[in-house]
Amino acid sequence: MTNPFFDHPILNSPYECPARHWELDEDGQPTQKTLESRRPAKFITPIPKPRKRKGAAKQDGFVFEDAAGLSTKEQQYDPTSIINEVRGHVDSWRSLPNPNQWQVTPETTRLLQHWRNFKFNDIRPFFCQVEAVETAIWLTEVAPQSRHGKRVLDHLALANKDANPELMRFALKLATGAGKTTVMAMLIAWQTINAVRRPASKHFSRGFLICAPGLTIKDRLRVLQPNDPNSYYKDRELVPGDMLDDVNRAKIVITNYHAFKMRERIDLSKGGRQLLQGRTGEEPRTLETEGQMLQRVMPDLMGMKNILVINDEAHHCYREKPKDADEEALKGDEKKEAEKNNEAARLWISGLEAVKRKLGVARVMDLSATPFFLSGSGYVEGTLFPWTMSDFSLMDAIECGIVKLPRVPVAQNIPGHTEMPMFRDLWENLKDAQPRLPRGGRAVAGELDPLNLPTLLQTALQALYGHYEKTFKLWDEAGIRVPPCFIIVCQNTAISKLVYDFISGFQRKEAGRSFVPEST
Repeated sequence: MTNPFFDHPILNSPYECPARHWELDEDGQPTQKTLESRRPAKFITPIPKPRKRKGAAKQDGFVFEDAAGLSTKEQQYDPTSIINEVRGHVDSWRSLPNPNQWQVTPETTRLLQHWRNFKFNDIRPFFCQVEAVETAIWLTEVAPQSRHGKRVLDHLALANKDANPELMRFALKLATGAGKTTVMAMLIAWQTINAVRRPASKHFSRGFLICAPGLTIKDRLRVLQPNDPNSYYKDRELVPGDMLDDVNRAKIVITNYHAFKMRERIDLSKGGRQLLQGRTGEEPRTLETEGQMLQRVMPDLMGMKNILVINDEAHHCYREKPKDADEEALKGDEKKEAEKNNEAARLWISGLEAVKRKLGVARVMDLSATPFFLSGSGYVEGTLFPWTMSDFSLMDAIECGIVKLPRVPVAQNIPGHTEMPMFRDLWENLKDAQPRLPRGGRAVAGELDPLNLPTLLQTALQALYGHYEKTFKLWDEAGIRVPPCFIIVCQNTAISKLVYDFISGFQRKEAGRSFVPEST
């Protein structure tokens, strides 16, 4: 049986606006038919076990949600239509042949022409990267000058008033692997060059706070610094040579959200704290103030106003909504995960709100492949951020040849108690399996034995890795230069280490000797 989608999934050039897409059925599976148009933005949230669904239409075990009534009946949000509307406005604006019609500054015009038409020597920006930046430009420079643009901005203002009352945010959604770091560099270049050459304008800034969810991502973002040896502005030719000096005047602080946590300024023992508390009973103030925290996190930006914030992996940043009384409470691991998500989100957004109060924030630009509310946020899990203004989905990225095509091996699947194979939802089938998998990270799990995995997990790894190993050999024999990847997503770092050792081999100590078990 032929399968055109898996045999030839790429339909479009990565450097041009997508013109075709694969049709999907109601279950999200390819029908093997192609449609001669760009895939519209469409979001359906599948929730197998709904906790609260008043008036939601159910179909085949899934719940189809729109974002209407995200918080109040007065504010009706429809992110799908607003994204498609903005996309249409940006398309029309992009197609204007005369740059004098673009309604942007000469500096922005120069950058747009460079990104669209320059003959790059090496890596050329993808269409999705240029489109994301074009969307930001359109919202900032063009939309305020037109009636339909003001309508979009009104939607954006309402969405932020409801969920982020102290901040003005908009989100740019790009599939993982589509190059968000390049988009950040282009946004910084556009803002900085305009700010340097138009210092009186309130639309632009040369002060940037880049927030990341962890140290690994923070380190990867160092290429956004103009003085970095591998700076994207010069290495990837994202800025014309005569504008590089202007970009060098940008002040950029790259941090992770953990830095916003207030630190103790004085290390006091319990006795010392009681002594300072004295007769008044007043707790001594030893934590940093907001100003002191900001001075520690972003000293280079302290003298600046109207900073522009860029959130990487922005789905971790939100202000949680109070829970409704009739909403079923989470339990067990789900409750712990939700509490962890909310604590991180609260710290992140509180830090940005502090920046807004002390220094001023012009705008927050969110970049994420999944700008959705997480479990326990108070919103329906998987609800798209209503301030999302553009979308380039995983399917778009696949059809443009930007990312690898994910495939789930089905060979040797073991049927479970239902029609759905157990490997399809492996974690659910492993939750209560014996021996129990570690619940925490490596720091609390202690010594772990990779051979002491549940039988079902061992069987799954052997079957799925066996499928990958055969595919790898076939590709190698066929002379395909780019090898396939085998990706396993685990619940925590302890399980990931166990799985890694089980697959790759490990040394085991017994009676003072080390050896590699034959089963690996």
